[in-house]
Amino acid sequence: MLGKILLLVLALWLILNLLRQYRRSLDQPAQSQPESQDMVRCAVCKVHLPKDECIRKNGAYYCCTEHSHRTES
Repeated sequence: MLGKILLLVLALWLILNLLRQYRRSLDQPAQSQPESQDMVRCAVCKVHLPKDECIRKNGAYYCCTEHSHRTES
């Protein structure tokens, strides 16, 4: 009889803990997606990169300084 009571108490404790964890997961805000960035293409190698990471020269976009100097010669 005591074993059945302990088993019942353990089962109730387990169910309550699972419900608490479920409620906590609902309370947490959903992870927001990162904002999208404008992408540009390097005029030399055609690789796409974020606009804020590129080098802009004479109206063209470049992925590195080497490529931006390549058009000068």
